[in-house]
Amino acid sequence: MADPTGTPPSLRELTTYLLSRTGKDARTRLAERLAADGLRLYHHAALAALADLGPHTQRELAARLRLDPSDLAKAADLLAARGWIDRTRDAADRRRLTLTLTDAGRARLAELHAEARAVQDAVLAPLDPAERAALHGLLLRLHTGG
Repeated sequence: MADPTGTPPSLRELTTYLLSRTGKDARTRLAERLAADGLRLYHHAALAALADLGPHTQRELAARLRLDPSDLAKAADLLAARGWIDRTRDAADRRRLTLTLTDAGRARLAELHAEARAVQDAVLAPLDPAERAALHGLLLRLHTGG
């Protein structure tokens, strides 16, 4: 089959190369959509983690998302300024901030998920529903190591 991308055949044989290129394309598409609202991928990830896993201290969330704590602090500033998270200080340790998703944050997260699904649909357009499900299952296995 001809490759319209011009990728050298030896690279097309490497699954890791194809995963990398496809992932980069998907990431770029989503990042462009988020950037239109002044957001980055880690803003979406922070809101999703708070929605799915509940309140976190700022340090815990940084560790979970594998972000530098100072980068997460800047992200939390933006998310709080937009009313999407609340930050409360721990009474026992005033340096510790707990982040909690607000109702407005939950609504914005739903919009961000819709954007992500639109990108996903575009990237996966060549696949039928069964192929998409199979790909998701395989990637999830690789991601979780099992």
